[in-house]
Amino acid sequence: MLKHRVIPCLLLRNGGLVKTLKFADAKYVGDPINAIRIFNDKEVDELMVLDITASKDKKEPNYELIEQFASECFMPLTYGGGIKTMEQAQRLFNSGIEKICLQTSVLDDLSLVKSLSDKWGSSSILVSIDVKRNWMGQPKLYSAATGKTLDKKWTDYMLEAVKAGAGEIVLNAVDKDGTMKGMDTELINEAAKILSVPLVAVGGAGSLADIKAAVDAGANAVSAGALFVFQGPHRAVLITYPKYNELIQLLS
Repeated sequence: MLKHRVIPCLLLRNGGLVKTLKFADAKYVGDPINAIRIFNDKEVDELMVLDITASKDKKEPNYELIEQFASECFMPLTYGGGIKTMEQAQRLFNSGIEKICLQTSVLDDLSLVKSLSDKWGSSSILVSIDVKRNWMGQPKLYSAATGKTLDKKWTDYMLEAVKAGAGEIVLNAVDKDGTMKGMDTELINEAAKILSVPLVAVGGAGSLADIKAAVDAGANAVSAGALFVFQGPHRAVLITYPKYNELIQLLS
């Protein structure tokens, strides 16, 4: 069984590092290369980089930039954003990416997940599922590219993604994104009860207590962005837990 992981998540827009609030209000916070070097110094076990506009703008991954990330990273690197084909995935893996994360391109058709997992193994393929609560508080499958909720039940889609070959599920609570006010443990628990693969919970982590609550709810890993990235005038800096390993040890 995997130990519990805490995975810093860097959000990209036009090559720059940004922070978002509930998937909106993206603010530039600095150079992603600088942030990667900081996480190297902190001996982070794993890193996730997501381009939040590539799919929306119908762009391919920025291969040159991603190759720079991979060459700088001392830890396994996951990339997501703009991935639609086997050829694109091949270029990403060739650049040094260990895992790829799919969302927009597989919302309507999960066949790409199967093709990718058949070739590279399910452990290299993640499917990200965004969930947004409606005015009644009911969780709904959400498309970040269109800004709309979808009719398909989010738990059904999650299980279909696993059946197609997803080796991990990234569950993102849209309403918690960037708030740093606690994670949606109810959502995490519902997913954990039915999943047979590792669950990476995202959205709302603002403290060690929040991360532990997500793990207690069933998450195998917690990915956080705002918790680790501070908005400074010139660069992104690591905050809150200067000794990252102490955080990991507490959750191991």
